[in-house]
This record gives sequence, C-alpha cells and structure tokens, in this order.
Amino acid sequence: MGKITGFMEHERVEEGYKPVEERVKHYKEFVVGLDTEQAKVQGARCMDCGTPFCNSGCPVNNIIPDFNDLVYRDDWQNAFAVLDSTNNFPEFTGRICPAPCEAACVLNVNDDAVGIKSLEHAIIDRAWDEGWVAPRVAKHKTGKKVAVVGSGPAGMAAAQQLARAGHDVTLFEKNDRVGGLLRYGIPDFKMEKSHIDRRVEQMKAEGVTFRTGVMVGAAKDPLGKGSKVTNLAKETVTPEQLQKDFDAVVLTGGAEQSRDLPAPGRDLDGIHFAMEFLPQQNRVNAGDKVKGQLRADGKHVIVIGGGDTGSDCVGTSNRHGAVSVTQFELMPQPPEEENRPLTWPYWPIKLRTSSSHEEGCEREFAISTKEFIGDGKDGKSGKVTGLKTVRVEWKDGKMQEVPGSEQILKADLVLLAMGFISPVATVLDAFGVEKDARGNARATVDFIGGYATNVPKVFAAGDIRRGQSLVVWAIREGRQAARSVDEFLMGFSDLPR
Repeated sequence: MGKITGFMEHERVEEGYKPVEERVKHYKEFVVGLDTEQAKVQGARCMDCGTPFCNSGCPVNNIIPDFNDLVYRDDWQNAFAVLDSTNNFPEFTGRICPAPCEAACVLNVNDDAVGIKSLEHAIIDRAWDEGWVAPRVAKHKTGKKVAVVGSGPAGMAAAQQLARAGHDVTLFEKNDRVGGLLRYGIPDFKMEKSHIDRRVEQMKAEGVTFRTGVMVGAAKDPLGKGSKVTNLAKETVTPEQLQKDFDAVVLTGGAEQSRDLPAPGRDLDGIHFAMEFLPQQNRVNAGDKVKGQLRADGKHVIVIGGGDTGSDCVGTSNRHGAVSVTQFELMPQPPEEENRPLTWPYWPIKLRTSSSHEEGCEREFAISTKEFIGDGKDGKSGKVTGLKTVRVEWKDGKMQEVPGSEQILKADLVLLAMGFISPVATVLDAFGVEKDARGNARATVDFIGGYATNVPKVFAAGDIRRGQSLVVWAIREGRQAARSVDEFLMGFSDLPR
C-alpha cells in the first residue's frame, strides 16, 4: 500500500473526452487518458484491502492492488508485468470493459471507486510505447496441433496461451480480418483496430497461424435467422477435416444470433439488426468499399435496445449525420445512484449514460413497440416511416401496457439492438456438440476437464459456451480452456488458469 491516507486525501480522477463537436466528425478514439501524475494519484487511492473484492470482481482476476501500488511508486514496467500475468489483452479491456472490478471496489461502498480501468489503460498503453510488450516464444515444441475456431477475444486468448505452451496453433476466422466482434462489432471510436493488428503480429511471432476467410461447416446465414448478411468466407473446412488434422479443436465463436422483434411490419425496408449496421461502417473505416451501405444520413433513427450495442448504434448514427436519434428501453428508467449497501460488491443497476448518449440522443424508457408502419397504401408495406408504441409498467408481477399511452413516432431507419440469444447453431450442429437449454455449447468449467464438449477432443469457450457476455469473460474462458486443452494433450499444464 503506497499511501496509507491516499483514499482520504485524493478524489477520483476520471479520463477525459475530446469535445463532442470535434469527435463526431471522425471514427477515431477520443478518450484522453491519465497522465503520469494523475495515474500516480489514482494509484494512491487504493486501500490495499485485506480482502480485495476487486480481484474477484474482475473475471480474469487481475492483481489490482499490486499494479495500483506499482503505478503509485512509478514502477510502470513491473506494473505491466503484473497486469500481463493475468490478462492477455489489457488494451481491449482498458477501453471497452464496463469495469465490474470498480463496482466491487471496497472504496465504492461509500465513496467513488478507484479508477482501476483508467490505470489499466494507462499501464498497457505505456507498455506498448516503451516496447515492453514482446513475443513470448515457447522454448520447446510439443508436436501437438490445435485448431481454434473463431478469432474473437476468447479465440485469441486461447490461441496465444496454447502457442506459448509449445503447441502448433491454427486460428480459423470466417471474416477477412481477425478479431470477431472486436473487429466488426465494436465501433472504431471505442477501440481502433490497430490494437488488434499489433496483437496479431505478436501472436504470429509466437507461432500462431491465422487462416481468415474460412468457414468451418457450411453457413449461408452466418449471423443467424433473419439476418440479411451473407457468408463472405472464401473457403469452407469441414469439422471432419479439423478432427483429422488436429489433436484438439477449440470452438470460440460468438453468440451472434440476434434477438428479433416479431411485431407487425417487421419485414418493412429500413429495419435492420445492429449487426448488419455496425460492421459495415467498420469495413468502410478499414478502407473497404461496401455496396449499398446502411447509413443514417438525414434520417430519423430509432434504436430499439438500451444496452451497449444500442449505444454503439447511437454513436455511429450521429457520425453519419442523422436528423434525430432515439433509443428505446423496455425496462423503466433506473435510479441515477445505486443503493450501494444493498448491491455492493455486485454489478449495480443504475442509469448509465455513455459518451454516445452525450453526443445527442433522446432516451425513452418503459416503452414497447407494437407495430412498424410503412409508406405503402396499406401502411404495412414499403419502407418504414414510423413506429406505433405503448408505455409499459410492472404490475402484479408482470409487464402490462398503460392504457391510453399509444403513440406514433417517426422513423426512417430502425436498428434492433436487443442483445443476442445464442450462437448461430451451424458450427455446433456440424460438430455434433450438445447444446444447453439456451442453445449454447454444453461444456462445464470444472477444474479438471473443463470446457470439453461431448465430442472427443472438441472444446468450447467464450460466448459460444456461456452466451452473450463481456470481452473480459471471453478472455478468461479462452485462458482457462487453453489450460484444459494443454492438460488433455500433455497430461499436465503449467499454464495459469
């Protein structure tokens, strides 16, 4: 503990943002990170608790008090070493993780939590600038070959860990670039893709082989039923071929089956899943030409879904030049401050206002869409022009419509961002992997034999196993699955779990 009275002397230091009028003109990151002195002050606020709940609040179990103390002492290289020991990709989580560690911070019981995420961000950015992030090449090769299917954070973490254990790892990705939803779901203004690219270069130096544009199993509809996105993969590999060529296979795809809204008029033009809209802009930012790109220019946009994906749609629509952006949330508006004695150290329900909301957005809570209205003569065909909505409330233990609250709101573009219900079943079905009641791959997280499916030598980790979740959970599962695979192949493992 660097400064015993630090938490009493110093206020929480927040990262800053560049001005709204400046940042909405581009798709680059706009967060202004902590400088060295601000970071030291933030590190000084850590109380080094006897039982640091932040450690257990963090899915990858970052050793948070230690790197806080090291930053306070200006020992940045060792702070990076501590952070790197538990998290393969802190530059991802330091930018887009919602920071459950801060919700669990003991100081958060009755004060502002330590800015753990901002310190993580500062440490890893400095590590890259100083050249401390280097390939860790295995000293000995095992002769074992592992296929990892899906190059999101779970797949990248699993592949990197297995390569460092000495296995020959091939990472398969159906898209033309590595990263999964980090690449084609998270907008560039939240996380620029150069962060993925330099990790790919590191992993190549460590021995990972990347094969992009490869679909494992056949999939005409890679984003699930109802999506208008087609399979862009240039090559198809069968599960049988992978099982023949590799000693183990790890399935690390995402939960890409979007939740639909089957209200009357759903088939009108201008109604799209968020994951049809967001990836197109990321491709354009990467220099691709997207024919018929979905754009919000000059349109009244309604985003249905109040979570992070909806917020990303808001930020992207504002950068397109939308006339108005409105975001719907079915649940009632949560309180601005949580009941900390009741919720701590768990993730609280409270009103969260993102940087995209601050750029311009009307937020409607406790609202439900009854019908989509079109410009056809019957109002049920052609292009979408509006939504018929109704207010809802919890009553007698269930959600009910509020009588007399129906209204029609103008809309030229409707984006469905209501979350993801399961992985697209194609890959799981192709391998014959058993699924749980939610459509995810059935695999336990037991310490021995964890992440193994019912199919011999086939493992599953990340969203394909646990369902829609956070990037930090994907990294955790990728790391843990790597250890299980290593034990399966070698009989033991030195990899951390």
